[in-house]
Order: sequence, then C-alpha cells, then structure tokens
Amino acid sequence: MSALDPVGAENPEPGAVSGVPAAQSAPVMKARSLGRASALLAGGTIVSRVLGFAKTAVLAAAIGQTGSRAADAFTVSNQLPNNIYALVAGGLLSAVLVPQIVKAAKGPDGGQRYINKIVTLGTTVFLVVTLIGTLAAPFLVNLYAHQSDTGKAGFSPEAIALATAFAYWCLPQIFFYAIYSLLSEVLNARQIFGPFTWAPVLNNVVSILGLVVFMVLFGGAGENSLVADWTPGRIVVLAGTATLGVAAQAAFLLLFWRRAGLTFKPDFTWRGVGLGATGKAAAWMFALILVTQLAGIVQSNVATIGTGASSAVLSNAWLIFMLPHGIITVSIATAYFTSMTADADRGDLRAVRNNLSSSLRTIGMFIVFAAVALSVVAYPFARFYESRYDYVAAMAHVILAYLPGLILFSMLFVLQRVFFAFHEQRTVFFMQLVQSGVFVAGALLCSAVVPADHIAVAVAITTSVAGSAQAVVALVLVHRRIGGLDGRWVARRHIQYLVFSVIAGVVGVLVVTGLGGYHPGGFGLSGRVPAILTVIIAGLVMAAVYLGLLTVARIPELSAMTKPVLRRLRRS
Repeated sequence: MSALDPVGAENPEPGAVSGVPAAQSAPVMKARSLGRASALLAGGTIVSRVLGFAKTAVLAAAIGQTGSRAADAFTVSNQLPNNIYALVAGGLLSAVLVPQIVKAAKGPDGGQRYINKIVTLGTTVFLVVTLIGTLAAPFLVNLYAHQSDTGKAGFSPEAIALATAFAYWCLPQIFFYAIYSLLSEVLNARQIFGPFTWAPVLNNVVSILGLVVFMVLFGGAGENSLVADWTPGRIVVLAGTATLGVAAQAAFLLLFWRRAGLTFKPDFTWRGVGLGATGKAAAWMFALILVTQLAGIVQSNVATIGTGASSAVLSNAWLIFMLPHGIITVSIATAYFTSMTADADRGDLRAVRNNLSSSLRTIGMFIVFAAVALSVVAYPFARFYESRYDYVAAMAHVILAYLPGLILFSMLFVLQRVFFAFHEQRTVFFMQLVQSGVFVAGALLCSAVVPADHIAVAVAITTSVAGSAQAVVALVLVHRRIGGLDGRWVARRHIQYLVFSVIAGVVGVLVVTGLGGYHPGGFGLSGRVPAILTVIIAGLVMAAVYLGLLTVARIPELSAMTKPVLRRLRRS
C-alpha cells in the first residue's frame, strides 16, 4: 500500500532490450525505436498486472477484505518487506546504479569489475538487513499498526499477534526483493529488456497456487476473516507461499546473466571503482526514501484506524490506481530514462528537453484516458473483490479518491528521472519533503476529524493532494534546470487528451449504466464474471471512441506508438 512511493520502489522499473553494452545506449535506443522498447516492456507488465489482480482477488476470496481484520493484518505484514527494501535499496538501485553502471561500462572491462563489487556488496548488506528486519518483526508491526485495546478503531492485541506471526514469514522477502532489483538494474544498464517484466509473472503464479492450496486446506473468507480463526498451519501456508513467490522471481533473473555478457566473481574489495560517487548519491536517495517511509508509517497507522474499508482495501485500490502507471508510465519512461541519462552525460540539454517533452506527451495520451476510464468502471472493478454492495461502494469510493492524482503522479515519475539523469538526487529529496509534509499534515488531520468508516477515502484523497503538490513543484524545478520543457505543446496535448477522454467517458457511463454496473441488482454487479465483462465491454467501447477521436485529430504521438506495430504486422 505504498501510496507515497516516490520512485517506484515497490515495482522497480524494467530494463532495456538487448545485449548491447550500456555505453552505446543512446544511439541504440534511437535506432531501435523507443516505441518498440516500451511496447516490449509493457507486454510483460500487462501479463504480470493481470495475474496480480487475479492474485489479490483470490486472496480476498481466501481471507476477506472489507471488514476482515485478518486481511488487514496480512496486508500490513506483507507490506513490511517492501517498506524495508525501499528504505535500504528501493529507488537507489534504479536512480543511482544505472547511471553508475553506464559510466563504468565505458572502461576497458565493460563494467565487469564494478558489477562484481556492487553485487557482492549488495548481497552482503541485504543479508544483514534481512536478518535484522526479521528479528525486529514485533517492533515493526507495532510501528506500522495502530493498536486499540477494544479493536474497534485499530488492531486488537490478538490482531497485532497475528500480524507479527505473518511478519516472521514475510520479512525474508527483503533479501529476495533486493536481489531481484539489483540483478535487474544491472541488466537494465546493459540493455537487456524483458526478464525484469516477466519475472513477476512467476511470482504471481506461485502465489496464486499457494492461495488455491490454502483454500483447499482451510476454506475461504467465511472461515478465515476473523483473527481467532488462525492457526500456525494457516499462517505458514499463506505467508510462506507469498515469500516463495518473491524468491522465485529473483532466481528467474539469474538465467539471463550470461546473456548480458557477464560472469560473477565475489569481490570484497569495495574501493577504487567509483563507489564513493555512488555512496554520495545513495546518501540523498536514502534520505529521500527515509522521509517517504516516515510518512508511510503515519499512513499505515491512520489506515488501520479505519473500520470497514481499511488497510486491505487501500492496498488493492492502490493496485488498481497503479495499473495504468505500471503498464504505461514505467514502461515508456524507462526507455526514455536510459536515453536521457546518456544525453545528460554529454551535457546535451536540448536532447534532454526533447526526450522529456516526447515522453510526457506520449504517456499523457494513455494516462489521461486511463484516469477517466477507471473512474467510469470503478464500481464493477470493485465488485471483482467484494460481494456485498456496501463493500463494493466502499472500495469504489477509495478508487475514485485516488484517481484525480493519476495524471500528475505519472508526470512526477518522469520529471524525477530528469534529475536522476543528472545525478542530482538532492533536488528530488527536497521535492519529496513537499509531498511527505503535505501528506502527514493531511493524514493527521483526517485521523482527528474523519469518522473511522471514512478513513480510507480520506487517506486516498490526501495522497492525491500531496502527490499533485509535489508534481507542481517538480514542473517548476525541471523547467529551471533544463531551460524549459516544451510546456505549451505538452499542455495543449493534455487538454486534447482530456476532452477526448471525457467524451469517451460519457459513452462509457451509458454502457455501464445499461449493463447495471451502478445498481445493486444490476447485471454488472451480480457476480465477479459479470463485473469483469462489464469492465471489458465498457473499456473497449471507450477505447474505440478515444482512439477514433485521436485518429481524426491526427495526433502524432499515436502514430509514433502504432507505426512499429503496424510495420511488424505487415512483415508478418
């Protein structure tokens, strides 16, 4: 539920496309088409996200969601490894190591010596942190969960004990998340696209199989939503298979190590290959993520006060919010980031501006539509997780509270990478202070004045406001840093996208209404399959209208993304 994640730590961005040395990244990327690279990344991400939704739906069927303290306990505990990983390694790996590996690749050994040292160092640190984190499970659970003696507005002592038991099995994920991210960023810097986006597929498959086994052995939500229902066997099967999935995800990347032209030999002499520069940049990244995690602690404590919609609902609503961001923004921005890094190293500000403008306009074409379309189908989407109409409405309201911040959130992701390309992590840190400060103030206010049954919606609204404030600050700072960002064209395109999306959204509302997607007794809310059919039908209709309007308006960003696909189809 890391709604404050500034750099994509929970889902580190994917790598690149071939075995070409990273030093050649700029000409390679221009020759091979950023559209093709982004499409390749998006393909694996789409499959992973679909399976991710399947996993969370099966999890809700197994242990409940709204009104289930067992689900809230597992959500808090299963998020702890992500939080600790983010604090230790998170954005540091993608924002710091990729530029450093690109630089090291210009050496006579192609960066092999640097990679040996950094992988050895990382593995050692991650093992120590994982051990300490696992031993500190009781402290971490009490830090992230608000405890109440009655359990009416917070976790009861029994819920705290269950969350702690989950945490002992979940916290070893820290090591596997970190190794996965470290190996993938090495592949990223050496232009190997694909493995990073497909590894989570294996994770989701293992997790889904584990949940199926859990339900065969212990039943569904009716038997597992109460804290008192849980036994050591249930805890081991649920949390243990979650950790096994992350381990499989990390091991998968080892299969591609030789394809990158790399061999590994442990090297414990960690001086002499530029680690000092990495350490300086890492210090700012650590400070940035520390601020984020402190705000995250506030978020988690406020969320666990909620009754009805609480931690589990916020977590799954955030996954829906992140769906277009993960598929579109991360995929496109990753391809551009490697190119921007090379341009920044050459001091070519014009090339950086061009890449930034192009990426914002291309991402906006999809994200603006996604924000409107997800708003239209929020109710049937929530029905995929819940069966009772009041629970469906509660989750849909959380989704709707997140969505106004989606466009600026995706812009922020790209804008941050401009500073990462220039190795200016300090600036990103100060931008993060804005978001975290606004969020903490808003969350504390919510905890004091908002009723417990509306806490989840209040947290989501606060997240949108805080992220939007940071994005506005980022726009101003990037404009000053690179002498502009083609703002008139970017704004013009986004206005066009918004107008076309609203038209498509109106059509979508009519479709969802006709299918009963807003009415308790309607077809669209009568079951999980009808709900998904409603989402698919309405989504396809809205997409057809939107693409038709883009085509009629001859939007160049659309042709830039579709030409590689059409060219490949003609060849086939």
